[in-house]
Amino acid sequence: MVEQSGWMRQVAEDPDHSSKYVDRFRRLAAEGMDLAGEARMIDAMIGRDSRVLDAGCGPGRTGGYLHRSGHTVVGVDVDPVLIAAAQEDHPGPTWLTHDLALLDLPTLGIPEPFDVVVSAGNVIAFLAPSTRQEVLRRLRQHTAADGRVVIGYGAGRGYPFDEFLADAESAGLVPDVLLSTWDLRPFTTDSDFLVAVLRPD
Repeated sequence: MVEQSGWMRQVAEDPDHSSKYVDRFRRLAAEGMDLAGEARMIDAMIGRDSRVLDAGCGPGRTGGYLHRSGHTVVGVDVDPVLIAAAQEDHPGPTWLTHDLALLDLPTLGIPEPFDVVVSAGNVIAFLAPSTRQEVLRRLRQHTAADGRVVIGYGAGRGYPFDEFLADAESAGLVPDVLLSTWDLRPFTTDSDFLVAVLRPD
């Protein structure tokens, strides 16, 4: 057993939490809100027909966009309600209910590494502190030797950026580029958001 994530603790406290989250993003999509900024950045980084792991995929907006852009996508999330929404709203990728702290896709019949692993939507900040380094280690294990791991999350969520970067280095991931937004603005010491493009060391 691994420590329960912050997300699943919220679900335990409010059984409708996941459904409300799904409904919110479906409403935003119906209203024409741009929900693909993260996916556009990832698409720009990789060649056509790349392999993408959407780690903490939620209801599938990032992985769904990348699948429609021609990539092979595997999405993983611990919350079965979110995976069910991804399957319904974004058919095509492989969507799996799985804890990132236990991620071992070869045992599930997916042995090939990924050209890019993306974790958007503050997923990393929802992880239980005791699992952070292990999740980063497992993401690195699923990344091709010349691939990248891209993680984005906001400040003030209990995981200081310098601590995250130290954990990433311990897991064998070193920064290529640090940004403050998904639209490529540079990261500074005053930034309230981090998009870290990491490479296997």
